[in-house]
Amino acid sequence: MHSIDLKAAEGCRWDCVSLGEVMLRLDPGDERIHTARHFRAWEGGGEYNVARGLRRCFGLRTAVITAFAKNPVGQLLEDLILQGGVDTSLVRWVPYDGIGRTVRNGLNFTERGFGVRSAVGCSDRGHTAIANCQPGDFDWNHIFRASGARWLHTGGIFTALSESSASVAKTSIEAARASSTIISYDLNYRESLWKGIGGKAKAQEVNRGLVASVDVLFGNEEDFSAMLGVEMEGVSGDFTALPVASYEAMLHRVAELYPNLKLIATTLRTAHTATNNDWGAVALYEGKILHVAQRPLEIMDRVGGGDSFASGVIYGFLAGKGGRWALQCGVAHGALAMTTPGDTSMATLAEVEAVMRGASARIAR
Repeated sequence: MHSIDLKAAEGCRWDCVSLGEVMLRLDPGDERIHTARHFRAWEGGGEYNVARGLRRCFGLRTAVITAFAKNPVGQLLEDLILQGGVDTSLVRWVPYDGIGRTVRNGLNFTERGFGVRSAVGCSDRGHTAIANCQPGDFDWNHIFRASGARWLHTGGIFTALSESSASVAKTSIEAARASSTIISYDLNYRESLWKGIGGKAKAQEVNRGLVASVDVLFGNEEDFSAMLGVEMEGVSGDFTALPVASYEAMLHRVAELYPNLKLIATTLRTAHTATNNDWGAVALYEGKILHVAQRPLEIMDRVGGGDSFASGVIYGFLAGKGGRWALQCGVAHGALAMTTPGDTSMATLAEVEAVMRGASARIAR
C-alpha cells in the first residue's frame, strides 16, 4: 500500500468537496415518527455530513456538490448548509414544476433509539434533483482543475439513488483522479436503497467498479460484505462477537482485491443497547494495522457517527498528522457526534483533542 500524498493547499480553492444528496431531516425528538405532532428540521446526508464536519469542527474549506429543486424546501436546505459554513457555489438548482412530478427535494424522517428500541429511519427521496442529475450537469474541469480540490468524498448512498447517480460518481472520480485529487469512498450500505433495484447483487456490481478507482475506503463489516462481497471469517450473524483479528483479516483481504487503496478503515461497534455502545476502529495503512480499542459510549443520536468518523480521519491526513493520529481523531469525533442530536457534528477541535487525550466529562466552566 502507498502513502496518501496530497496536493498543496495553496493551489486549491477547497480542502475537500463532497458529492451526494442533502435531505431535510425531520426529527421527532423524544417521540416516535408515527405518533409525533412536532418535528425539528435539520439538514443531513452521508456525504455532505463529512464536508460539514471538516468545515465546522476542523475549520477547513469545503463545498458540497449536489442539486436542489428550486422551491422553499430547497432554499431551507441551502440556508441550513450555509449555517454550517459549507460552500454552496457548486449546488445545481433545478426548476420546480409546482407539485414534484419530475423533481423534488428529499426528506428523511429519523427517530432516535433508546435502550432496547433501535433507531428508525424512513426516507422519502425518490426522483430528487440530485438523483436525476447526469454526469454532464457539473463542470468537473472547473471543480478539480480550474479551482482545485485536495480531496473528494462520495459514497454508496449516493450511487444507490439512480442509474445516473452511479454514473455521476464515476465521472467525478475519474476527473478527481486525473487532477491528482485524493478520493475517499464510504460504502454505507443501506438495504432500503438497493432492495428495489437488484439488492446486494446490484450493489456489488456498482460498487466494485467504483472502489477500484479510489484511494481511501470507509465501511463497517456489513458494508464490506453487502457492497463488495468480502465476508468475514467466522461470522454467524453476530458481528459484535468477533475478535479484532477478524476485522484485520478482512481489511487485508480487501487490500488484496483492490491494490489501488491507500487506506482502509472500519469502525468497531458493540451495541449493548441503542444508547450504550462500545466504540473504536481499526485501519490498514501503509501495510500496517492501526487499532483504537473500543471504549464504552453513551449515545444520544447515533445517526452521523460514521460520517464524523470519516471526517476526523480525513482531517488527520489533510492536517499532515499521520495515520495513527487520524484514526484516533476519527474515533473521537464520531463519538462526540453521537452525543448531540442531528446528523452533523456539533463538536469543536478542542473537544476532539480532549477526548483523544482521554479527558473526563467534568463540567467545563
